[in-house]
Amino acid sequence: IVSRQLYHTTQYRAIALADVRLLRHKDQRAQRGRGPYELYRDNRPEFESYQSTQDVKNRARLAAPLWASFVGTPRGETLFAGIYRARYIGLLRSDKKKPHVDGFDLAGSCDEYELALDERFTEFDGRLVIDWGDGKRSWIQRADQQEKKIIELRTEFREPDFPGYLHLVGSLSEIARAPRSWIVALIACRGVYLLTCPKTREQYVGSAAGEGGFWQRWKDYMENGHGNHLGLQSRDPSDYQVSILEVAGSSATCEDILQAESLWKRKLQSREMGLNRN
Repeated sequence: IVSRQLYHTTQYRAIALADVRLLRHKDQRAQRGRGPYELYRDNRPEFESYQSTQDVKNRARLAAPLWASFVGTPRGETLFAGIYRARYIGLLRSDKKKPHVDGFDLAGSCDEYELALDERFTEFDGRLVIDWGDGKRSWIQRADQQEKKIIELRTEFREPDFPGYLHLVGSLSEIARAPRSWIVALIACRGVYLLTCPKTREQYVGSAAGEGGFWQRWKDYMENGHGNHLGLQSRDPSDYQVSILEVAGSSATCEDILQAESLWKRKLQSREMGLNRN
């Protein structure tokens, strides 16, 4: 698609490279698993809504009838998300909710585009991985001036498999971007978990004993930074590393899980040398 290797058939030769802009979306402002990759993966209309508003200063660079869209994945890949026919409408006509962060784009504050997915290229959606080049390179580039190397053409779009409860280790921001299959697994399981602050190396032992399992507890930290725990409220929010210490059996009661949590606090001394306050 962006490499000349894919322009061998009549279907693809119909597109002039000068008419194509390459866009790589990876927004550092995104909140709670709402980055461009997650929007593309979970809700294409919201991804297209995100893409349809652009900074006015990029108007000249985006002036092309076709946009080849890519998203940066959590593993640092550049994944093809589709080719869009793009038509500039003008300044945003009315306030519009932002899909990737809280708040609104205000009328007149940015440019608005009408986008239509080009069905000729959907067979490559989520399958084509390219080498974008140096990470400092512009996220908007001209296809006729940037030959991109194809790294892989996968048989299908596929997320990484769930690693298993006791092998799961990651930051809260990474867990927030987890595939839905991972979230389903975390909702279904209860037990004892560990938070570790990457700044101070302090630990916090917690338990997930209610509905929503581990996911609900971790979601609380994602939303307010402390989950209403005194030890965490007394400090600045952090992107804690999270892991599971113990998985509760299906017959375990809330009291069983709380006893297991207390034992882990003793083992790790998270009251004396960590962030637990009870």
